[in-house]
Parts: sequence; C-alpha cells; structure tokens
Amino acid sequence: MHFPHMETLDRDQVLKDFHDAVNMTASEIERWLKTPESREVGWKGEDGGDAESVGHASGRKIASILRNGHAKLSPADYDHMRKVTGYVHRHLAQRPKEVEHSHWRYSLMNWGHDPLKN
Repeated sequence: MHFPHMETLDRDQVLKDFHDAVNMTASEIERWLKTPESREVGWKGEDGGDAESVGHASGRKIASILRNGHAKLSPADYDHMRKVTGYVHRHLAQRPKEVEHSHWRYSLMNWGHDPLKN
C-alpha cells in the first residue's frame, strides 16, 4: 500500500513511537475495556451522557491495530497511532501520587498504556 503523504522513515518512527507508548497487548486491552473502571473515565462528549468515551473507543482501535499487524495499516491507523503516542506522553507527565486505583491510570489503560506495567 502506498502512502504518498508519509515517507517510509516517518511511518517507521510512528510505529516505533506507538509501540514504545503502548505497553499492553491487544488481549490485555480488550479484557480491560470490559471492566466498569474503563467506562468510568474519559470525555464522553458535550452532554456527558452514557456514550462511550473517546479513550474507550480509542482502546478498541488500538487493539485492532495491534491484532491486524503492520502490513494492513491504513493512513487513518497511522494518524491514530500518532494521537495515541501524544496522549500517552502528555498524560505520563501528569502522574499523581496514588496511581494504582486512579482515574489517571484507568484513562491511560484505555489508551493502551498501563503505568504499573514494566
């Protein structure tokens, strides 16, 4: 597949950055997304409502990207991978004192990063 707007080196860097930021497997993310805690956090639109949060939807997309492998990545996948990397890096800089049961951790896990995982 040809991505005229993205050079090979840029794609390689996006992949590397994504895999550095996402430290959970597709199975771990999917299991996490089934928990009530995963639904407690995140932005759910202007009205708040019962809609799926942006992060929860992102987690489903991340799991799909991880499962599909690099050969099947679309330009939209690369765009999402950049978004994920940016989100994880911004939120890691806001680490609270209590991490384990924090909304901060739960939100990061929706985006594929468990800060308690090595």
